[in-house]
Amino acid sequence: MDNHTGNHPIGVFDSGFGGLTVLKSILKELPQYDFVYLGDNARTPYGTRSFDTVYQYTLECVKKLFAMGCHLVILACNTASAKALRTIQQRDLPNIDPSRRVLGVIRPSVEEIGKITKSNSIGILGTNGTIQSESYVLEIEKLYPAIQVYQEACPIWVPLVENNEHLSDGADFFVQKHIKNLLSKSDRIDSVILGCTHYPLLMDKILKYVPENICVVSQGEIVAASLKDYLLRHPEMDARCTKASKIRFYTTDSTEMFDKQASVFFESNVKSIHLAL
Repeated sequence: MDNHTGNHPIGVFDSGFGGLTVLKSILKELPQYDFVYLGDNARTPYGTRSFDTVYQYTLECVKKLFAMGCHLVILACNTASAKALRTIQQRDLPNIDPSRRVLGVIRPSVEEIGKITKSNSIGILGTNGTIQSESYVLEIEKLYPAIQVYQEACPIWVPLVENNEHLSDGADFFVQKHIKNLLSKSDRIDSVILGCTHYPLLMDKILKYVPENICVVSQGEIVAASLKDYLLRHPEMDARCTKASKIRFYTTDSTEMFDKQASVFFESNVKSIHLAL
């Protein structure tokens, strides 16, 4: 399966562009490592698809990243983390290669918010898929049973970002609307997870409508710190990851479209390669 002998990048997967906000944060923490980013843009968005479809698509992309030499893959996508991660970890990895690892973005985000909240009441903003999956609710229940969770699906936020409307005045209406909905569910909420990797691009607007006493948690920094910690705790995995500061970008859709949009998320120029699944 490993046809890139000697080249073992860390794989970063997303259904589209959002994962680039995570990769950008990871690169700040771990600039010496090699990375491969795969965006399944041809089949995005995942947020509206069934569990089974998201699982099939995610597994296919994980296998592609394994074939490119990755021993460690980060699902930098909340929907994939919510709907596919556990099955891949428990059912597929033992058969593919028990020494490889696939990690998600939900658990590190939950671990972090548990340390932040003082009132034990937190809010989650996410896509329909992530909110309906109840993944955050279940993970929080497992780790912090005392915490009350309030959720709000924001179906229009991703399209706003993907259509470059996130800085427009029109975006304010939808940002304010969903934050108001979320905060009306409890006046005890003291911290909010942005449960979608697109949402950091709306951060300025989000902070405009979230009161200052409420902490807004963005996933990039959390996942980056968590990955750094993971590699420190697993020297055997760290030793397998090559470190030549190389990054490659792949998309399942048009490279021209990807490069243009990706530069917005990554905040520097991106040159991608087309990947047929």
